[in-house]
Amino acid sequence: MSTLLSVSIALLAGLLMTRVFKPLKLPSVTAYLIAGVLIGPYCLGNLGIDGLGFSTSHAVEALGLVADVALGFIAFSIGSEFRLEDLKKTGKQALVVGIFQAIVATLFVDIALFLAHLVIPEKLTLPQTLVMGAIATATAPAATLMVVRQYKADGPLTRLLLPIVALDDAVGLVVFAVSFGIAKTLISGNLDMISIIVNPIVEIVCSLGLGAIMGWVLTQLEKMFNSNTNRLNMTIAFVFLTVALSMLDFHIGPVHISFSSLLVCMMLGTMFCNICPLSHDLMEKSDKWTSPLLALFFVISGAELELNVFADISIVFIGLTYIIFRSLGKYFGAFWSAKMVNCEPSICKYLGITLFPQAGVALGMCALAAASPEMGDQGALIRNITLFAVLIYELFGPLFTRQALTAAGDIKPIPHEVKNRRQSKLDMAKNRDNK
Repeated sequence: MSTLLSVSIALLAGLLMTRVFKPLKLPSVTAYLIAGVLIGPYCLGNLGIDGLGFSTSHAVEALGLVADVALGFIAFSIGSEFRLEDLKKTGKQALVVGIFQAIVATLFVDIALFLAHLVIPEKLTLPQTLVMGAIATATAPAATLMVVRQYKADGPLTRLLLPIVALDDAVGLVVFAVSFGIAKTLISGNLDMISIIVNPIVEIVCSLGLGAIMGWVLTQLEKMFNSNTNRLNMTIAFVFLTVALSMLDFHIGPVHISFSSLLVCMMLGTMFCNICPLSHDLMEKSDKWTSPLLALFFVISGAELELNVFADISIVFIGLTYIIFRSLGKYFGAFWSAKMVNCEPSICKYLGITLFPQAGVALGMCALAAASPEMGDQGALIRNITLFAVLIYELFGPLFTRQALTAAGDIKPIPHEVKNRRQSKLDMAKNRDNK
């Protein structure tokens, strides 16, 4: 009962908050996040009244399965952006920009935090600097996709943005594994080439392979059904199954075999959309089915944000340095690389801004750092700085994304005819209620 009550309260709070924020014209994802903060352990949940919010962080963690499934559907949707006919037009640009902007963001953060390390070496160590720089690569695909869907964004910038956001996960895995391995080496003095080089490559290859196999199997099973309803049910069931399989984790000798659920589900969507002739209609129906799931995901994400990170002034200082220089790295990395591959001026100008949001992948990286025995107490600082950055990025990042897409012309204003038609329907409804 408590789980069902938490789910219903979270979803209702998120939906009602969108009505509160409607006059401010903020993206729905921002409203969901703020609703999560309000019903979380640091606000209404702190009152300890059942049904009013999440009273403890454990109550939020109990809904972690919802977040895993939601991220699976988000990755599945983004995978549809890798259709071969589209990649022929933007594939090279997405590849170059996706890799270049991630590396530039890492370098910007590494340099800025290294200078901060020289100023306050007792608060920020060199291994922590390397790990934070690697975490800077990650971009939140969920917030970006939510804004694109809400405002029905479409255009050159949007078509290039979604593949880049998807590519960020693969680039981030490699950069983080290498930087994290070097950081642990600096602490322990033992160089482990398997964890630095072999394991991240194995994770990417296994994730793409599992996703491709699942996509092919899904396409073959879809042929057994004539009803689109049954085909949709099969598609949804397969995303659930793929998320479950991506949680497998084992060792073969010294090599660690693991999977990235984001990469696996992205590859599932990519394979499915390229070999299944009915994929376009099924993806549209799947997106409508997952709308409440995504709303719930962002409310839970808001409830997970820890507001006590503001209590330590050193974390605030380091966090602001991280936020500012990661944003500069994303912006200029995207700007320079977009120029190199001859993108349109609007893409060069606004692409970097759409890459600001950061959440799930970054939180996963900082959790690994915090749990690492080699990092010891140093992992806690990395976690707190990342939480601080995610709090800021998730609240303001979607707004920046919407503004950038609007300025680039990918979000079109609602025509006057549509506005008038909607207003007339509202007036008719009010007149019926008055009678």
